[in-house]
Amino acid sequence: MEAVLEITDRKLPDLFRFNDGGKVRTPSDWRKRRQELRDTIVELLYGGMPPVPEQTRVELLHPHFAKSLGVYRYHTYRVIADQEHKLTFTMKVLAPDGDGPFPVIVNGDGCWEFITEEIIAEVMSRGCALALFNRTEIASDIYQYARDSGIYRLYPDGKFGAIAAWAWSYHRCVDALMQLDSVADPYLYKHRIPIDTAKIAIAGHSRGGKTTLLAGATDERIALVCANNSGTGGAGSYIFHGKDSEMLSDSMKFGFYWYNRDFLSRYIDRQEELPFDQHFLKALIAPRALLTTEALGDSHANPEGTWLIHEAAGKAYNFLGAEKRIGIWYRKGGHAHSLEDWRTLLDFIDWQFRGIKPTRRFDINPFIQ
Repeated sequence: MEAVLEITDRKLPDLFRFNDGGKVRTPSDWRKRRQELRDTIVELLYGGMPPVPEQTRVELLHPHFAKSLGVYRYHTYRVIADQEHKLTFTMKVLAPDGDGPFPVIVNGDGCWEFITEEIIAEVMSRGCALALFNRTEIASDIYQYARDSGIYRLYPDGKFGAIAAWAWSYHRCVDALMQLDSVADPYLYKHRIPIDTAKIAIAGHSRGGKTTLLAGATDERIALVCANNSGTGGAGSYIFHGKDSEMLSDSMKFGFYWYNRDFLSRYIDRQEELPFDQHFLKALIAPRALLTTEALGDSHANPEGTWLIHEAAGKAYNFLGAEKRIGIWYRKGGHAHSLEDWRTLLDFIDWQFRGIKPTRRFDINPFIQ
């Protein structure tokens, strides 16, 4: 734990200094600086974002009604990104009983099936809808096929890595959620799912958490972002890494296709030369709500470095008068997206969306003895 205290004197790249050396002093300056931050980290690390489609359409495939697990409506949709060639994937939306409109949590980790019956029941009991999809329908998470599937068939020469492709799919889910009323079954209209589109939250675990940070940073329609155990390329620091934490060299071995093709080879073993760290990405979300959930035993995800990034990003929130919109929370245990993590997120949602004062704190540094 002492390592975290020692590292506080080291300099992370300055959020408030323009590339030409000038200083950010006003909110107008911040808007200009924000564009520089985006151009730096989104392009260099993630290879930019795939193009926005000409339109996104959504089709209702199956309206289902059930009272189990607190779920009243369980509808399946097809999301269609209309470009020169169509790209489609499935999104399922669950909602509790009631007239709504409901805040909604979007989760793209359907490939892992971490959403248990307990988690579904908890989300429903807290008055939120849940939108679930499988981001690997958009880009494979098997490196041999990563650039031969999904969106890469439309853009075979795209520099964007899989994390950017997955983040793009969150944006298309937001497109679809904005249209749910218009695709309700006319014979079952009273059973439509009323979504509060001003209260869209996204959540993901591990590489899914890396994805939600990028998705939230690049789409201001997303009101709240949660990244769980996201590590390197997510909420963890590149410049400071704790014992056994993921390094750029690790990403080169098993996650090279997640990023810009040229990034890893350019900076491997040279993290100290990076013109950014992950507080740049988090600052792009400000002043919208941002929660990082971490596990003290998840050394690979760099819990110490994640605290430093949280503190650095918090300066942007303070500058914008939104210091209560950013939070971090640590639990005991290892790499998982647990019911406890989801309860923490729901507490944060209650605070940010409903003004319910939380009983837990979202600003505790667990590394201070």
